[in-house]
Amino acid sequence: MFNAELVVFCVYLVFMIGVGVFFFVRSKDGGEKGYFLGGRQMGPWVSALSAGASDMSAWVLMGLPASIYAAGIGQSWIAIGLAIGYALSWIFEAPRLRRYSIAANDSITIPQYLTNRFLSKSRALQIISAGIFLIAYTIYAASSIKACGTLFSTVINMDATVAMYMAACIIICYTFLGGFSAVCWTDFFQGLLMLGALLIAPIFALALINSGGGAGTMGQLPDGYWNLFTNWKEVLSGLGWGLGYFGMPHIIIRFMSLRSDKDLKKSAKIGITWTVLILTFSVLAGIIGHLFLGEIADSSVVFITMVRKIFPALISGLLLSAILAAAMSTADSQLLASASAFASDVYKPVFRKNKASEKEMLWAGRFVVLVIAVVAVLIASNPNSGTIMGLVENAWGVFGAAFGPVILLSLFWRRFNFQGAVAGILTGAVVDILWLVFLKDFGLYEIIPGFIAGLIVSVVVALLTKAPSDEVTAVYDKVASGEDF
Repeated sequence: MFNAELVVFCVYLVFMIGVGVFFFVRSKDGGEKGYFLGGRQMGPWVSALSAGASDMSAWVLMGLPASIYAAGIGQSWIAIGLAIGYALSWIFEAPRLRRYSIAANDSITIPQYLTNRFLSKSRALQIISAGIFLIAYTIYAASSIKACGTLFSTVINMDATVAMYMAACIIICYTFLGGFSAVCWTDFFQGLLMLGALLIAPIFALALINSGGGAGTMGQLPDGYWNLFTNWKEVLSGLGWGLGYFGMPHIIIRFMSLRSDKDLKKSAKIGITWTVLILTFSVLAGIIGHLFLGEIADSSVVFITMVRKIFPALISGLLLSAILAAAMSTADSQLLASASAFASDVYKPVFRKNKASEKEMLWAGRFVVLVIAVVAVLIASNPNSGTIMGLVENAWGVFGAAFGPVILLSLFWRRFNFQGAVAGILTGAVVDILWLVFLKDFGLYEIIPGFIAGLIVSVVVALLTKAPSDEVTAVYDKVASGEDF
């Protein structure tokens, strides 16, 4: 059976490399803007599914179903929080961020947008942001690569570490060659595959349960398994996941890449629908998986085990490729976001004093892709690195707390200034990390105190320092008028 699944995996991986080669040949002269932002020519379907797929990493097929399987539907508050946060980011944040990034000197990265938003000549904000990117994205990418190792180890008995290096090489290859366009198009196909797998597997398993083919564990589920309202910390922590969307660079960069406001509205409908379906069926996969399989030793492979028990090898190989899709679609976006932040926000303005050619910029970005991928593999292969869900949780919290309040204030508060942005990013990141290190046992997800602290400090510092210039507020007023760019 595993030989047929291996063939499907190999065909899928070759296809991903082919996409990278295609965009390398097609757009090799696109320059920095083409490589890091796709020339702002992304259509609504590609942008919507790319944003969703880059968000929903392997945790949506392994981590979340495992949590639901083991602890019950009380864990579904994470899915509820994510659905609400994702919808709000598309509806309120996306339109203004797309317009503002163009008005702010055609910015192609989030740190660049924040600096240009205030017409600042200081590089402090770009350097601080790029530093957070490099650290957090390395941890985030490690979770995706770890998932690839778990998949290959479980399905074809390949050494997990070898599988991690192999997956990293594939991701590096098409990101290295095709840049943003290759990443978005591979994410598009991977988003369709993820949705198909999560729709098909639980429905077939439920049908088998109804016909008497399941493990029959309905009466053996742990006490409180069906209790949605467990305790206030768990509910609030789950909802707090939604805050991450407002500051998640590899997701909101998709808002900036869209061709027009008209495309953005269509993309929002597609993206929100896709995400709600993905999250709903991820929760169902955990519940139905428990009913269908009964007790299994490792809850992280509940989706893998369920698929392999139901379907023949070729179909199971295709459906399990969705885990590869989820892992790769997130890792590639994270690598590219880190590369663009370093090349555009540190290497070019700081090391090269804005004298670097576009070709040099592209190679600087590609070098960062390589370095981060290697470090991410080293983290993922460490037995003490934690679970897939745990790695995602840590990186998600840092990004949401550091950038979420600052991005929102920069878009919706006319009085906001550069000093407030710098203070907010630093405070959000520091409070999030300190809470994780010293107060994790309290039971409240660190993104919540980090986000609140970052928001408060941003506002206080902005009010205590000099108001933005008339030139800065003029750009704000132009963007706030709703004019398309």
